Amino acid sequence: MEAEAKEREALASKAQGKAALNHAIAAAEIYMKAARGTSSAAERSRFKKKCEDMISMAERLKVSSRTDSVAAVEKRLKLPRLSRQIPTNERNILLRGSRLHGNLFPPWESDPDPKEFSSPPYIDPSEFSLSERQGEVFAGWKRPLELAMRDTQLDEAQTRGRLMESNGDYDLVQDITTDCSVVASLCACIKHLKPGPTSILPALMSPIDFEMGQPEISASGKYVFRMYFNGCFRKVTIDDRLPSSSNDRTLYVVDRQNRYLLWPALVEKAYLKVRGGYDFPGSNSGTDLWVLTGWIPQQIFLQSDDVDGDQTWRRVKKAYDYGDVVVTLGTGRLSPDEEEILGLAGEHDYAVLDISEDASGNKKMLVKNPWCDGLVWKGVGSSAETSRPPSPFSSSSEQQKQQQQQQQRPVKLKPGTFWISFEDVAQNFESLYLNWNPSLFTERQDHHFAWELPEPNMVHSFAHNPQYSMTAQADGSVWILLSRHFQDAELDIARGGGGGGSHSNDSSGNSSVSNGSSSNGGRSTTLASVSNKLGFMSLYIFASPSSPSPSNNNLDSERILLPDDRSVVYRGPFVDSPQTLAPFEARKGTRYTVVVASQDLPLPQYAFTLSFFSRSALAVHKIGGASSSSPSSSSSTTPQHHVTEISSAWTRRTAGGNAASPTYGANPQFRLRLPTSSSPSPSSNPQPQPQPQPLTILLSTSDPSLPIRVDLVWANGKRVAGPVPQRDLVASSGEYRRGGCVVARCCPEPEPAGGGGVYTIVCSTFDPGQLGGFTLRVSSSGSTAGGPCVLEPIAPDAAGRLRVRQYQHQPRRQRRNPAIRIRLVYGSGPNRTILAATGYNETDEDDSRSSSGGVGGVGGGGGGGGGEFREVGPGGLRTPEFDVEPRRGVLWLVAEQIGGDGGGGGGEGGDVGEDGLQVEILCDAPVQVGAWEVVDV
Repeated sequence: MEAEAKEREALASKAQGKAALNHAIAAAEIYMKAARGTSSAAERSRFKKKCEDMISMAERLKVSSRTDSVAAVEKRLKLPRLSRQIPTNERNILLRGSRLHGNLFPPWESDPDPKEFSSPPYIDPSEFSLSERQGEVFAGWKRPLELAMRDTQLDEAQTRGRLMESNGDYDLVQDITTDCSVVASLCACIKHLKPGPTSILPALMSPIDFEMGQPEISASGKYVFRMYFNGCFRKVTIDDRLPSSSNDRTLYVVDRQNRYLLWPALVEKAYLKVRGGYDFPGSNSGTDLWVLTGWIPQQIFLQSDDVDGDQTWRRVKKAYDYGDVVVTLGTGRLSPDEEEILGLAGEHDYAVLDISEDASGNKKMLVKNPWCDGLVWKGVGSSAETSRPPSPFSSSSEQQKQQQQQQQRPVKLKPGTFWISFEDVAQNFESLYLNWNPSLFTERQDHHFAWELPEPNMVHSFAHNPQYSMTAQADGSVWILLSRHFQDAELDIARGGGGGGSHSNDSSGNSSVSNGSSSNGGRSTTLASVSNKLGFMSLYIFASPSSPSPSNNNLDSERILLPDDRSVVYRGPFVDSPQTLAPFEARKGTRYTVVVASQDLPLPQYAFTLSFFSRSALAVHKIGGASSSSPSSSSSTTPQHHVTEISSAWTRRTAGGNAASPTYGANPQFRLRLPTSSSPSPSSNPQPQPQPQPLTILLSTSDPSLPIRVDLVWANGKRVAGPVPQRDLVASSGEYRRGGCVVARCCPEPEPAGGGGVYTIVCSTFDPGQLGGFTLRVSSSGSTAGGPCVLEPIAPDAAGRLRVRQYQHQPRRQRRNPAIRIRLVYGSGPNRTILAATGYNETDEDDSRSSSGGVGGVGGGGGGGGGEFREVGPGGLRTPEFDVEPRRGVLWLVAEQIGGDGGGGGGEGGDVGEDGLQVEILCDAPVQVGAWEVVDV
């Protein structure tokens, strides 16, 4: 007997896995029998010691096999290498994502200790909510044996044997549940999950027989699942109690081949714990399979004009044959009549069980409706059609064809299952969900970040959006997956609760696309009815130039500022799913900028994970500068630039319109003072020389339909009164653009070190009277010592000043739009001095300023020069700002008109009418104005 035990011990030392464990257990049992059979106390003690050693060896082998189960499955699947270590700040994001719906889901670290499943009966303290319909038949939470023994005459041992093993093919269905997408996902993925040596279930569930992939019954009723959500694989713990019903209906997924099969119902329960309960209003199967398996989700909108049906079929068929993709389908909204005619349920998910193409090129999918009594396809090629006898009115060739179809009819399909052509799929289904095997790639990087959504004025720009720079070391396919982390508030919104204000992030005209499929087993609440409340998200990819240039007006260092940049290489659809995939072909050495975009997300802050999949090394880093803005103004510093923001609005007083409008000068204007950026000059000139200051200006509004423009003007920080001459226009965003505009240009600093540059920024809408809020953002690349630029509003002309109004009454016989010039004159004759005049641009280079006794003037003495005659529009005419002193004495305000009989004038507001010409004087101190003297020349 001892020899047999030693032989088993030797075999345990040489073998691996389950075989080694079996040999160790057998050796321990033999040593125990030997200890009981000997009469020698010394031998008994020795055999007991050997037995304890073998038991310890068996425990180590058992723990080792289970600890390595996840790693072994991943090694077998050849999953991509994680090429990036997660930094501490991102780990904190993952830890914050562990709490959900009052439960704790920690990141997965290792397989659970087998002792967890041998403890006393486990009861999960978590609450699982039920829908109203489920609650009507709910009869309490019961253990599997209680449910099975209630409906069968088998004894307990026989019943236990049926809990984890199927009776052949799986036929999973849902009854009174609201999670059609989950059941459809299980049906579609069953060939990868079902027990066997190639099953992926050992990496997802415990306890389980690793080598055979066969789930085991937990003595304690405790089960641990490994699911991917909120940025990583996480530990989900449940008990085996299931919701029972008071009738023959079921509240969990069942197998029609073995209604007592337990593990699919446990998978469903674990997933519904993550999503909030059995009343979870629904998801889509792409998201469900991402959580259940970690396979990469992709949603293809079959009704999109961009979808190439033949190319999609070839790609999916090839991958399906290799076992590298799981396929499910989703319908859109259908009327009851359409449902009856087509045999399809609206807003519902279906599983694809097989994909076939015959020698004639007929493309078909074997599709399953997960409802236990659901509709089946009634269209061309359906079982309903092929079962009809040939029509006596058909031609002989048609009758022969129909007979051949009946002869070639496959074996009887399971209820709810049907063959459908791919053409009919493309025509009648809305979404094709594909979950791809990650082993298609060799490299993977995960980047986790939190995003506080921008204020409404900035949502149509990318200034505050998360952005990442990516460069590939070789040409090839790169897939970028954006995944939004689940949070409690979203479930409240999905269940009908309120959310926060919506935020949008696209102004390029892209349409937001609902995934169209939801869990509507009860047909009372669907995801489609709440998808708009949950918002949309997308990914943009831009091919960035190697270095910024003035010709690219959308560069803020490396950041992209507007969604309609011409360098875009991928513009994804806006989806209401928590994941969206951006697959594209990367070129070696090209720097790409990946931008996260959103529309109408209801919550103020979200956490995301951006995953990069490739077959070559990638250099990926986050681009700084996406700081949140304050309601009024704020400044932030990044390694690339200084940023200053200020918020304002076009109101009834300040919406002046474009430069051709007489009220252009009323538009909001801002004084921009740039910090000095100087470099040492040559030794011959000891003074530092001013350096060009790289500058980017973004104007963004909350109204995506509002055409806007921003101009940078050399006006020394003073208000611009009217149209700006081209020589005074430092830079402009160009034509009016809706929602947002950008100007980027190197601005020279005209003053030496210490002075800096002072400019005027004019923000305008295309038409006068167009109202809306906006935010002005200025980014500069000045030295750290110089700090950010200073941005401040320029007060209107009348702000803080006294108003003196004078009227000149004129005969009614006059021109409708007279040409007028107004000048302030000191003295008379050839020695007169013109102090100010309308028709001047304040920044004209030939403006010669004179000073006599401290009185500033515009123009020069002598003659009648100074200012141009112009028509008086709605905005009137104005002079530049000027200074006067009391000791000057009397000044004359001369209003001149040409081209009309009897003179002319302007009514209040600048219109010429019966009230004549109105002159308004704005001054810092009181002035006295005498009566008008009318002189005809």
